[in-house]
Amino acid sequence: MSAVIYPTTNLAATEQLKFDRGEGVYVYDQNGKQYLEGLAGLWCTGLGYGNRELIDTISDQLGKLSFSHTFGGKTHQPVMDLGDKLAEMVPVDDAMVFFGNSGSDANDSHIKMLSYYFNAIGKPEKRKIITRERAYHGVTVAAGSLTSLPANLAHFDAPLDALGILRTDHPHYYRGAQGDETEGQFVDRISQNLEQLIIDQGPETIAAFIAEPITGASGVIVPPAGYYEKVQAILDKYDILFWADEVITGFGRTGNVFGCETMNIQKPAMMTFAKQLSSAYYPISASVISGDMYQPMIAASQEVGVFGHGYTYSGHPVACAAALKTLEIYERDGLYQNAALQGDYLQSRMAEFMAYEQVGEVRGKGLIGAIELVESRDTKLPDVTLAKHVTQAAQDNGLIVRNVAGNALAVCPPLIINRAQIDEMVDKLKASLEQVI
Repeated sequence: MSAVIYPTTNLAATEQLKFDRGEGVYVYDQNGKQYLEGLAGLWCTGLGYGNRELIDTISDQLGKLSFSHTFGGKTHQPVMDLGDKLAEMVPVDDAMVFFGNSGSDANDSHIKMLSYYFNAIGKPEKRKIITRERAYHGVTVAAGSLTSLPANLAHFDAPLDALGILRTDHPHYYRGAQGDETEGQFVDRISQNLEQLIIDQGPETIAAFIAEPITGASGVIVPPAGYYEKVQAILDKYDILFWADEVITGFGRTGNVFGCETMNIQKPAMMTFAKQLSSAYYPISASVISGDMYQPMIAASQEVGVFGHGYTYSGHPVACAAALKTLEIYERDGLYQNAALQGDYLQSRMAEFMAYEQVGEVRGKGLIGAIELVESRDTKLPDVTLAKHVTQAAQDNGLIVRNVAGNALAVCPPLIINRAQIDEMVDKLKASLEQVI
């Protein structure tokens, strides 16, 4: 066992699997065994592994300008180009972009910018943030407080009260419906709960509502039709900002460029990006805010001389060059369209799992999906043990998937995947399930 503290790992466990190299949608362990990477690493390697064009771009930038910070207005062409590119792409009015290194720190930056903005406009009491049960938004102290998964909160003493974190219903009809509620009735009820929470807390105290358009770590939950329309109407009614966490759903994952488009979320005030922004070839994140937020922050920064936030690697030239090339390849090679086309096929193949009694629900959009395992469809009791066994069997069979939310098996392959590779992925997962039931 090495001296490494491994993230999201049982600390009593030693190393489980050692990867040596990757190529396309496949990774290989130290013994040369091939695995289809069915989760794109951690929802992030949109271009798969070993993309020579992207590697050469990174190498060239390292040789040209290996590092430059962006403090004090110092800049370089890759960061300026990337900022302009993202501002042009996102459904945010007059967008401005702050760069970081991970989805967690990007959400932390958003929390700080919310305070900065509302202080600037004379509403310091507007500081609370509504997140959802079963949400995941990162693991830093602030972003981790927005996360609602038990393992990410236990023993860490997250400062929920100090940060003003509120929680509302998770929009998972399969798990959250009461009695014989229809999807429409379920949406009405949890929307009313959201509005009542706002009224009880005082709308004047609430800054923003954060949501992944389609969730990742909480089990790939696709909210029912009409959910976001009702949520947005409530937020608009009470002057609360919509904050879209697109760390997983951004850049083609759901079959559209952004998850907001897939789920009909109109004009968010804030958006968070990371992961597929650079296809994970270099760490980078982006915190996008609207011009309406940015403009009052200018005067506030002049009061103290600077906007007192930033990371050493904010706007790292190599990371920005990698992201620019990644976005170029996505567009040039039609990978957003491929995600939609292959995503439709993936969802049709995933539906086949409903033939198994141990599968309670299959869900997803585009190239992201999940299978929820249960003891029986009648009881709907989560079968966490089965999920762990299937995940291990899949690995043994040369397929990497991830067990999320206890009893769900998540798939999220690289955007470059083809039909034959989807068949390979689904067939291996099906064989693995059959081995252990």
